[in-house]
Amino acid sequence: MDIKEKIKTLSSSYHKEITAIRRHLHQHPELSFNEFQTCTYVEEQLQSIGITNKKRIAKTGIVAIIEGKNPSKKTIALRGDMDALPIQETNDVPYKSQNAGVMHACGHDVHTSSLLGVAKILNELKNEFEGTIKLIFQPGEEKLPGGASLMIKEGVLENPKPAGIFGQHVMPWIDTG
Repeated sequence: MDIKEKIKTLSSSYHKEITAIRRHLHQHPELSFNEFQTCTYVEEQLQSIGITNKKRIAKTGIVAIIEGKNPSKKTIALRGDMDALPIQETNDVPYKSQNAGVMHACGHDVHTSSLLGVAKILNELKNEFEGTIKLIFQPGEEKLPGGASLMIKEGVLENPKPAGIFGQHVMPWIDTG
């Protein structure tokens, strides 16, 4: 089976787990630069999947590293936001926000859970790709100055320096592919 098929298979097998992570994050939203519980939760999730090369940055951000074969060959960064908005959730769902006046109305719960899912898959397949993956869990995207600028000032784009960075935006009405 080629690596693309392995990724698809692992993605399917982890779907329920990542959905549960997303719902947990949705229930416990935190405002920009106050993502303390979120940060701890992400650290715990990374630890549980075997990613120990991680550190906090910009107070509530996290940068973690997955080294594949020949880790110095090329580094690619993957980025996801973690903060929520000051909005009262009125949805009637079992995973509704438990923090009054704070809601993941912007999709950052999906960014974080998706990045954790990707981390789980790539860590499992790290002996099948070359280079290094840098995971960036960014705080404070919804506030100026944003978490990205603070993380950059603190060196998130160094040691190792990524050749490129990929992020995502949640737009479920757009076809995949």
